[in-house]
Amino acid sequence: MLLKFPAWKVVLVIVTLTIGTILCLPNIVSEKYLGWLPTGPMTLGLDLKGGASILLEVDPEELRANKLSELSTSVREELRKQPRIAVRAEDRKVEGGALVVRVSNPADAAAAIDRIEKLGAPPVGAIGQPNSLVVTQRADGAIEAKYTDQAFQKLQTDALSSSIEAVRRRADNTGLVEPNIQKQGDSRIIVEVPGLNAAEMVTLIDTLTQAGVLTFNLVDVEANAADYEVGVERNGRIALPDDSIGGAPQVIFLDAIIRGSDLSGAQQGFDDSNRPNIQFQLHPGGAAKFGRATSANVGRPFAIVLDNRIVSAPNINSPIMSGSGQITGSFTIQEAEQTAVILRSGALPAKLKVAERRVVDASLGADSIRAGVTATVVGIVLITIFMIVAYGLLGVFAIIALYFNLILMMGILSGFGATMTLPGIAGILLTMGMAVDANVLINERIRDEKKAGRSVVSSVDVGFDQAMATIIDANATHFIAGLVMFQLGSGPIRGFALTLAVGIATSLFTSVMVARFIFALWLKWTRPKYIPI
Repeated sequence: MLLKFPAWKVVLVIVTLTIGTILCLPNIVSEKYLGWLPTGPMTLGLDLKGGASILLEVDPEELRANKLSELSTSVREELRKQPRIAVRAEDRKVEGGALVVRVSNPADAAAAIDRIEKLGAPPVGAIGQPNSLVVTQRADGAIEAKYTDQAFQKLQTDALSSSIEAVRRRADNTGLVEPNIQKQGDSRIIVEVPGLNAAEMVTLIDTLTQAGVLTFNLVDVEANAADYEVGVERNGRIALPDDSIGGAPQVIFLDAIIRGSDLSGAQQGFDDSNRPNIQFQLHPGGAAKFGRATSANVGRPFAIVLDNRIVSAPNINSPIMSGSGQITGSFTIQEAEQTAVILRSGALPAKLKVAERRVVDASLGADSIRAGVTATVVGIVLITIFMIVAYGLLGVFAIIALYFNLILMMGILSGFGATMTLPGIAGILLTMGMAVDANVLINERIRDEKKAGRSVVSSVDVGFDQAMATIIDANATHFIAGLVMFQLGSGPIRGFALTLAVGIATSLFTSVMVARFIFALWLKWTRPKYIPI
C-alpha cells in the first residue's frame, strides 16, 4: 500500500536524488565553488564547443613493407642458430611484396626454407590455422617469403587496433582534454578534439602521424656516403640524412643494436649546456643488448635513427651499461617534448596518412549550444503546461518527478565524464518525452479506477500497479534498442544511445519510485477525500 511506503525505499529515493543533485551541480554552478567535488561538468563535444576533427588511415603498402622488414630481422636471427646457415646481409632484402633471401651455400636452401616456414607457423594449440607465410624457391635459387592474403588481412586489423592505442596514448600525453578517438571502417581512425584551433591541429597531426620508429645502429666509418643513394639499402647498409651535421648523409649498418621497443621511458630534459634533449631509459633486456654492443665497439660512433633520419651520432667512449642515455640534437623544447611523447607512446605499425581534416569554429558550436538549450527548455515548458492542464495536481507531481529525472540524468552523465553532443541533447529530449509517457499511463489508470468507484488510496495504488507492466515493457524495449545502437554505432549514434540508455534508467526510477513516493507523501499528509483529476 502507498501509505506504507517502506523505509528502505524512502532512504533509496532520498540518497539517490541527493547524489544525483550534487553530481549535477557543476553543470549549473561555477566550478570554483565546487572544488571539493570529485567530478566536474559534462565536457562539450566537437559540435557544441568547436574544435578539430582528423581522419587518419593506415597505409597498407607501408604496413606490408614494415612487416617484411621485421620478418627479415627474424629470418636473420633464425638462420644464425646452430647449425648456422650463412646469408650475407646484402642477400637478405625486401623486393616488392616479398622477402628475398639468398643463402651462401645452395645446399642449405631446403633447411633455410624449413626454418623460415616455422616463423609463420600458427601458435601451439591453434588447430586448423594455416601458416601465415608462403615460402618458395625461385628458379634462380633465391628463397621468397610473403604473407598470405588471410594473414595480411589479420595484420591490417591488428595494425589498426595498435594504431588506435598508440594514437590514444599520444593524444593523452599531449595533455588534450577528452579527445574522442574511434575506429572508422577497416583502416581509418577518427580523432575529434573539442576546443582545438587550426594551429594546434597542425602540431597534433605531426605528433599523431609520425611513425616513431627508433633504432640505434652502428655507423660504417669506412663507407663513402657518395657511393650510396640516400634511403636505398645496399650491402646490408643504408645512407640516411644526419640532422646533427646539417643533413649530410651517413652510412649505417641496417641491423639495429636496439629498437624503440627496448625503451621503458623517455622525457624531455636538458644537457650540461642547458640545451633541450631527450632522456631515455631501457628495459633490462634492451640495456643488456646495448651494453654488449657498446662494449664490443668502443671508439666507434653509433647513430640514433628516428623515422629514417639520424638525429644524433655520438661516439662510444666506453661501454654503456647503465640502461639510460640522452638523445641530443638541434631540438627546440617543443620538438624535444613532442619526440619524447612519440617515443613513450610507442611506434606505429605503419605511418598514418591524413585522409581528412577540418576545424569546427567555436561560434558554430555556440550557436549549437543555444539551439540545443532552447529546444530543451521549450520542450520542458510545453510538457509542463500539458501535464498540469491535463491532470491538474497529479500533473504537478509528474512534473516534479520529471525534473528530478533530468537532474539524475545530468548527474550520472557528469559522474561518468560523458561528452555532451547535439545527438546527446536529442537523447535527453526523447527521454523526457518517454518519462512523461510513463506518468500519463499512471494518471490515466488512476482516472479509470476513480471512475470505477474506488477510494482515493485504492485508485492511486491500483493505478500504479496496473500501469507498471506496460511501463517496464516499454522501457525495456527502448533500452535494448539503445544498447544495440551503442554496440553497433559510432560517433554521434553512440552519444545518442548512451544518453538514451541513461535516460531510460533514470526515467524508470523516477516514474516508479520518485512519483510513487510523492503520491505517498500527499496521501499521508493531506488525507484527500477525492482525486483532483
